[in-house]
Amino acid sequence: MSYTAVAIPEKLFFKIGEVCELAGVQAHVLRYWESEFPMLAPQKNRAGQRVYRKRDVEMALRIKELLYEDQYTIAGAKKRLTNDLRGGGKIKPVTGEGGEGFAPSTLTNEKSPAQRLARVANARLASTDGIKTAEDRNALRRLAAELRELLSMLEKESQVSTPPKK
Repeated sequence: MSYTAVAIPEKLFFKIGEVCELAGVQAHVLRYWESEFPMLAPQKNRAGQRVYRKRDVEMALRIKELLYEDQYTIAGAKKRLTNDLRGGGKIKPVTGEGGEGFAPSTLTNEKSPAQRLARVANARLASTDGIKTAEDRNALRRLAAELRELLSMLEKESQVSTPPKK
């Protein structure tokens, strides 16, 4: 499963409905994320409505990536974002024909499930959320390697066993 870049329009401010449409989540989800992730803090206008800046939209997309694609828990995603921000790792916009955007799959489009699995496994190994010992990390590395091998074999098998279309 690969994800394409989300084109973020060149605007100063976005309403919550626009951010929901760009991120593909409902408004209550965004409001919940605001309560859980201090780095997602849109301003409010005089009428009390949330106004998101481009960086807020990018942050919402990054949170969605961590929670929905990389399968982090809320606590794990918080740690990962905090470490990324502290380490100087910023969310990088991608420039395409439609202007700037944000690629939810960390700016890569995996061509196979094995590539996606490898990226997710490596991301999980980089974050030590819940992994306490070197033995646990090594076990996860072995498991990731086995899963990559199985996916590779399945992909080869599906290419061989698929009958030609008439």
